[in-house]
Amino acid sequence: MLDLIAALGLALAVEGILFAAFPDGMRRAMYEAAHSPSDQMRLVGIISAFVGLGIIWLVRWVG
Repeated sequence: MLDLIAALGLALAVEGILFAAFPDGMRRAMYEAAHSPSDQMRLVGIISAFVGLGIIWLVRWVG
């Protein structure tokens, strides 16, 4: 459970840094995401989830 909370904190920190460092770029990215087809968003979400799970598995397996 502590790992989950730490992961959420890390995600928020990275997102906050991106918004603070590149506000215009993040605004453009959000605009593009909002105007993308649902199927494309779904595919990106599924791929991101599997990549994230793969990274977690790799870190746990190596470490």
